Amino acid sequence: MIWLLAAAVTAGAAAEPFRSEVTRTSYGVVHVKAADFRNLGYGLGHAYAEDNVCMLADTLLTVRGERSRYFGADAYATKPKNGEYGAAIDYVTLRNEDSDFFFKGYLDLAQLRAGYAAGSQEVRDVLTGYVAGYNRYLRDNSASLPAACKGAAWVKAMTMDDMYLLIAEKALHATGEVFAGAIVAAAREPAAAVALAKSIAPASRKIPMGMPAGLGSNGLAVGKGASANGRGLLLGNPHYPWNSADRFYQVHLTVPGKYDAMGASLGGMPAVVIGFNKDMAWTHTVTKAVHFTTFKLDLDPADPTGTTYFYDGAPVKMTSRTVSVDSLQADGTLASKQKTFYFSKQGAVLVMPEAGVDWTASTAFVLGDANRNNTRLVQQWLAIGKAGNVAAVKSTLGAIAGLPWVNTVAADREGNTLYMDGSAVPNMGADKFVSDCLVLPELVGFDGSRSECAWGQDPDAPAGIFGAANMPQQERTDYVANSNDGYWLTNARELLTGPAPYGYSPLYGSTDVEQTLRTRIGFKQLEAALTAERFLDTDDLQRLMFANRVHAAELILPELLPACLASNDRQLLLACAVLMIWDRKADLDSRGAVLFREFWNAAAAIPGKWKVPFDAADPVNTPRGLAPAAVPAMLDALRAAVAKLNAQAVPLYGRLGDYQYELRNGKRYPLHGGIGDIDGAYNSINMASELSAAGYGDVSWGTSYVQVVGFDQAGPVAKGLLVYGQSVDPKSPHYADQLPLYGRKALFRLPFTDTQIRSDAGYKLKVLSEN
Repeated sequence: MIWLLAAAVTAGAAAEPFRSEVTRTSYGVVHVKAADFRNLGYGLGHAYAEDNVCMLADTLLTVRGERSRYFGADAYATKPKNGEYGAAIDYVTLRNEDSDFFFKGYLDLAQLRAGYAAGSQEVRDVLTGYVAGYNRYLRDNSASLPAACKGAAWVKAMTMDDMYLLIAEKALHATGEVFAGAIVAAAREPAAAVALAKSIAPASRKIPMGMPAGLGSNGLAVGKGASANGRGLLLGNPHYPWNSADRFYQVHLTVPGKYDAMGASLGGMPAVVIGFNKDMAWTHTVTKAVHFTTFKLDLDPADPTGTTYFYDGAPVKMTSRTVSVDSLQADGTLASKQKTFYFSKQGAVLVMPEAGVDWTASTAFVLGDANRNNTRLVQQWLAIGKAGNVAAVKSTLGAIAGLPWVNTVAADREGNTLYMDGSAVPNMGADKFVSDCLVLPELVGFDGSRSECAWGQDPDAPAGIFGAANMPQQERTDYVANSNDGYWLTNARELLTGPAPYGYSPLYGSTDVEQTLRTRIGFKQLEAALTAERFLDTDDLQRLMFANRVHAAELILPELLPACLASNDRQLLLACAVLMIWDRKADLDSRGAVLFREFWNAAAAIPGKWKVPFDAADPVNTPRGLAPAAVPAMLDALRAAVAKLNAQAVPLYGRLGDYQYELRNGKRYPLHGGIGDIDGAYNSINMASELSAAGYGDVSWGTSYVQVVGFDQAGPVAKGLLVYGQSVDPKSPHYADQLPLYGRKALFRLPFTDTQIRSDAGYKLKVLSEN
């Protein structure tokens, strides 16, 4: 089916400034083809709005710092329900007023504008087009928007500044957003008296070092030494939010002769971020690296405001930014409030008394954020999408260093593979960590009063971050893999330790450390498949992806079950019997999976539970076995799990698919998969709620986009799945259409060539143009 959607064009008029071909194939997959990047962005911005306009409009409201204006200061962004859009960003849980102050005070539009002005024309063009395409959709459909935002005053046209802020927010997930509350807490109301803390209290809680727990991915690249046809294979399996504008979106973007990449993007991101082209496929996993440091400042006692610090012995005045937030009042009026944020040359002042970080007359702490005002994301992903082999991927990661918080795993048509942490990491070498520069190890805190303790500078890198030679990387022809543990275990046959004498910076993660159960099962499955078959194909990777083995059960039950039966405890006998016949998987029909999950949620934290301790020489197979001394605590945890299921009227032998599901338009879609790092399921599905009689509630994050890519003589052979679908609109045909495929462990062919696209059963072409 072909039709034309165009603004009125008079005969003989000048060439239209925007024109894109937007094709839909099965399941609403979007293919945009345009003559240049400006028109490419135009088609993508319009298509994304068709599927997710309310979600993107609400995200814009957040990054503009205008939530309080429309919803009041004390409200929180709404959480999603049943797959419909929710305004909450997974990385920031703040009152509207605090959220507004953070985004207005922390992000620097002047620096963002300057960064994009100094960057590539292609990036400016694709951003310009995306803004125009989104705005075109709003103009044409303002009276027929989905119910979630129909008639809402906060749905407004996008500006280029909005686009800059939208992308800048994504860069902060592992840095500024982790400390958003602390940064706002340090900001001062201009009229208020200066109130410095009298002293710094001891830390009372541990502060997270990056992305929320459970948010991660699996990436596996197989090379010519292990693939059936001698060409590269890739499995991409990001575990990412099922809500917010960080949901993936299936796209294929083409500028003939310049760019032709297919895979998945994110809301507001005009590039393929995980995908493939005709010669290479790539994916990302959330890195173990830390993308910030903190700095302790020595303040000048002569300044009673505490805003002058010493640097190499000389006093330096902090810079400041005062911003205003308008809040809706009960009577419908707006009330304005101001706060002033303070910055040293290293970053924003923050206050976290519970972490031993406070602002006194003598001391202040600031956040050095490698991703604040990072304007290289789009440039980086466009460059990866153009790369013709893994060597080119490696080169562009080192040259741009634009990825904010992810590793890259790639394979090419020639059978080469690459792992590389090319993300933006502060240039703090291992020598700084063993010097007196390190003053607050718990928060990666350094002495901010001396230039010798500042971030270093590599000649081939943007200011203050590591360059290519100092980034962990491994190229092999058998395989590389990552499941969010550090770079050290990327291939079970060759551990990666880094250059002598110190290795890679500690900011990239640790070596010789115990790996998660999800990492370990990934390597075990892969090595077992290679032992059995020697050479793999895309079907093998799909089977590995959906095997749903619960590795914790494989390690513990062989010794726990005999002890359970020997206890002659009537409370436990039925539970033991259920676990004995359970298949030790997290499949839909697995009976006993719910019982084991509730047991292991508590048992995983039991100290001293392993009989064979961790051995750095054998990280895939250790630790393992149940220590006899831990058996009583294990049985207590099992009793507690039985009591919990009984209290919720959940049978011990209940099917996983009856309790783990997604509800869409009143229909249940059963979901297989475990809880990843905790229970050792490779296919991770993280539910938002505790178990009840009705089940586990909505999915928070987990397996989202899946791609399995191989190559033949003609190009890529790819199949994939976007589990939650293209749209958050309950009335969209693509709101729940891929969930049944996931339930069946099925992937569908991703049409890449023009012939494949035109022959797809869902083929529908639209020419989008505008004066």
